[in-house]
Amino acid sequence: MKRALTALALLAGLLAAAAFGLLAWQRGLGDATPPSAAPVSLARGAYLAAVGNCAGCHTARGGVPLAGGRAIPTPFGTAFSSNLTPHASGLGGWSRDDFWRALHLGLGRDGRLLLPAHPVTNTTLVTREDADALHAWLQSRPAVDAPRRAHELRGLYGSQLAIAAWRALYFRPAVYRPDPARDAAWNRGAYLAQGLAHCSACHAGRGPLGGDQGAADFRGGLLAGMGWQAPSLLDPAEAGVQRWAPGTVQRWLRDGHAGGHTAQGPMAEVVLGSTAALDGADLAAMAAYLRALPEQPAARPAPAQPDPRRRERGAGLYREHCAACHGEQGEGRRDEAGAPAYPALAGSRLVTQGSAANLIRVIERGGFAPATAGHPRPYGMPPFAGVLDADDLAALASHLRESFGNRAGEVDAVEVLRLRAAAAAH
Repeated sequence: MKRALTALALLAGLLAAAAFGLLAWQRGLGDATPPSAAPVSLARGAYLAAVGNCAGCHTARGGVPLAGGRAIPTPFGTAFSSNLTPHASGLGGWSRDDFWRALHLGLGRDGRLLLPAHPVTNTTLVTREDADALHAWLQSRPAVDAPRRAHELRGLYGSQLAIAAWRALYFRPAVYRPDPARDAAWNRGAYLAQGLAHCSACHAGRGPLGGDQGAADFRGGLLAGMGWQAPSLLDPAEAGVQRWAPGTVQRWLRDGHAGGHTAQGPMAEVVLGSTAALDGADLAAMAAYLRALPEQPAARPAPAQPDPRRRERGAGLYREHCAACHGEQGEGRRDEAGAPAYPALAGSRLVTQGSAANLIRVIERGGFAPATAGHPRPYGMPPFAGVLDADDLAALASHLRESFGNRAGEVDAVEVLRLRAAAAAH
């Protein structure tokens, strides 16, 4: 008995030592990159903040821009974004080096590991020059007293030890290095998409611990707590643009509307808060990078068993609620000037994606494209959450996915309820 207790004590001691060693290793990550010698431009910092959509996450709904407090749903609970204004409750007193360590190493000013809700696997790629410009611009903003709201994470997920373990699995500091086999435009697009624009923060395929395959992981997946599916950027049948003309991709990034495709949900926010701000050269660069991504079909879940009565019910709901705008055959409608007004559902990628999540979400919550300079008065779609129950939603979605030439498979009420549960936190 005494030997067993001794062995257990020894094992506990070894585990504790390993844990403290892991934590010390992660906190001790160092970087000798000096501040940039180039003059710091506030205009450049403002541009980079727009490209990175800093205000998108660091502004609470209805709150002061950049003062933090926005709820960030994760599979492990809810995180709340921090204050980026130069108040003591935010970035007040932060030096350029402090800010660089936060972006590059995911370390707070006090040396604590930042929660991976901060996209450190992307921001680590940002150059020191860009980090310094962004820091200078943030320090020029009005100071707002907005203390950080405590994260609401389950169990030990928010502990420093858990974060250290996650980082040991998924994080390696590395500033972006241009690929000599690619041209300057592709490299600039890769730097933007993988780094500050952090496309993989949504479009990565994540494992059970929330890890991905790196900043160029664009396999897509369900956004936890939001109920939206980030479609794969590798699959032309989902969100891949490999077969689009360069100009179409650039208009889509700038306007959120091009070639009959309209940004919805979280992507509408990204266009409005980020890609619409890209200048012409960066639009072309990001388009070049996205068009060059390898094509890889996304996994498609098994559809529900065909049900003629469900389809018949869906056809009736379509005639009652949808046909007036989207056309009897899902062909869409144009406005008086001949411009697309209500999108076609025939061949729509939102309708035919492997997951019906985004289709269900739009029917329930409504469809609202971003109002941008190139598309200032987009048509919207009202929500039907209070009109259609789960059986109705399944019937209508099934009709859309299996009509007008679409062959995406039916959806049953169980899948609708599952997707509702996935959206319950947002």
